[in-house]
Amino acid sequence: MKTATHPSTPRRDFSGDASLLRIAALAAVIGALSTVAAHVLLTMIRFFTDLFFYGKFSFAELSPADNTLGPWVIGIPVIGGLIIGLIARYGTEAIRGHGIPEAIEAILFKRSAMSPKVAVLKPVSSGIAIGSGGPFGAEGPIIMTGGAIGSLIAQHFHLTGGERKSLLVAGAVAGMTAVFGTPVAAVLMAVELLLFELRPRSLLPVATACAVAGFLRPLAIGSGALFPVATAPVAPIALLSCLAAGIACGALAWLMSTALYRVEDGFHRLPIHWMWWPALGGLAVGIGGYFEPRALGVGYDVIGDLLHNHMVASAIVGLLAVKLVIWLIALGSGTSGGVLAPLLMLGAGLGALLGPYLPGAEPALWPLVFMAATLGGMMRAPVMAVVFAFELTHDANALLPLLAAAAGAYGFTVLTMGRSILTEKIARRGHHIYREYGIDPLERHSVAEVMSTDVHYIDADATISEVLATQFGPGQKHRGFPVTRAGLVVGMVARDTLDGHPPAMRVGDLFGANPPLVALPGETCRAVATRLAVHGIERLPVVAQTGHAQLLGVVSRSDLIKASATLHDEEHERRTLRTLPLVRRP
Repeated sequence: MKTATHPSTPRRDFSGDASLLRIAALAAVIGALSTVAAHVLLTMIRFFTDLFFYGKFSFAELSPADNTLGPWVIGIPVIGGLIIGLIARYGTEAIRGHGIPEAIEAILFKRSAMSPKVAVLKPVSSGIAIGSGGPFGAEGPIIMTGGAIGSLIAQHFHLTGGERKSLLVAGAVAGMTAVFGTPVAAVLMAVELLLFELRPRSLLPVATACAVAGFLRPLAIGSGALFPVATAPVAPIALLSCLAAGIACGALAWLMSTALYRVEDGFHRLPIHWMWWPALGGLAVGIGGYFEPRALGVGYDVIGDLLHNHMVASAIVGLLAVKLVIWLIALGSGTSGGVLAPLLMLGAGLGALLGPYLPGAEPALWPLVFMAATLGGMMRAPVMAVVFAFELTHDANALLPLLAAAAGAYGFTVLTMGRSILTEKIARRGHHIYREYGIDPLERHSVAEVMSTDVHYIDADATISEVLATQFGPGQKHRGFPVTRAGLVVGMVARDTLDGHPPAMRVGDLFGANPPLVALPGETCRAVATRLAVHGIERLPVVAQTGHAQLLGVVSRSDLIKASATLHDEEHERRTLRTLPLVRRP
């Protein structure tokens, strides 16, 4: 591919202008509001827990596991499910589900526009679902709620779809920061799961919102690690144990994701309206909660006990079995709740069971490692999972084992699962999500590298009849030609541009006083490809600089394809660049 040098605006590492400051300022406001929303959501969960299980109006932090309702506890989640069904049918169906797929769908297919109903009804419905014993976490609902706050604020400003997306995601992950106190992991969640890009216009607002939420969290919710853990350094043999843990967690992620959508398919076959499904899911939760009360609700206290090895194996087995079953049934019923907290509990429980048999580290490390690996494999976000586990516990000694196990789980699920628990739901609605992304080859190459410099052009003083006989006659070489006057471009003509005009009319008279549509040699191929698509044209003249339209060349759609040749070479051409020298015999 040839390279040409022409005077133009210097190319930069990033695209960005002063609008970044405005978006960052809005993100700071959204981060503060998402922190308030997180506080409200956690308060509502406590309120509904106290109301449903203890019959009192209170905001005290009481566990549903300590209730004294006996068999009557079975009916509590059913009542909660009935209320959720009514809210979903007569309020908004968008409250159904665990939040993250719905946020992704809004980002990719709804121009990052969410309704005010979601901002209000999602936290209310989730507070009821979790407060009535639902085995969910608060992170999915707050991601949806924070995202709705960001989207609603963005809709009141004159912004692009990409800028609205940035503010939606900023609100979503700021809410996660407020709930868990994990600002860096929240930024990584945005990058690995929600943004589908990595550029200043998205990273700066997200980082700003998470920083604001992190600083405000001690005022609204609390400070410090949610599950403080301290473990000793590991031995080299622990690498094998971490890989085994990764494979086991990847298998657990496959099992849970597959089972969840089998359950969801079962609900779709029921001969009743979906409004009643959450009540049926609530019945399963109630029965499970009657036999294993600690499986009810968010279960942060249970996660803490598992991480500190405060539970015996027999109790862990029973708890995990019930938690898994009621979580699958309840979430498959379409109620409102999150997935992170159940994943943390199930992963930590598996680590507590297998930890005593894994060499290389003390048993206290393995619940944390399995917790992160399960999260990384299930979400297909290993870096986020590692940092999330670290920020939850502040255990620096665990970072290396966390990385090895999360990578193992991630590799297992990439090879064995076509879609994750997040993208499968969206795919069932008719949208395919491709989560790999890199630098577009059209972004890497400039117009100067691909344009044609052997240009056939038309003089503005030529008549239409002359042009039709020469450039558009039997020997026509191109579909369009630039028109110049005194060496400067005045426009571009194609055959259909000339139709319907008098043959004696000069070609230059077809163009008014408006500047011609052109490309600059320093522009990226992506920018020009977008311009061609927006205006429905196939070729553009390339000029030296804006305001001085000296013709340098022409760039066409076929020229832009040249930039993709490097991608094919990098991704598909296999070569051996060096060979080991043969050992000569004496």
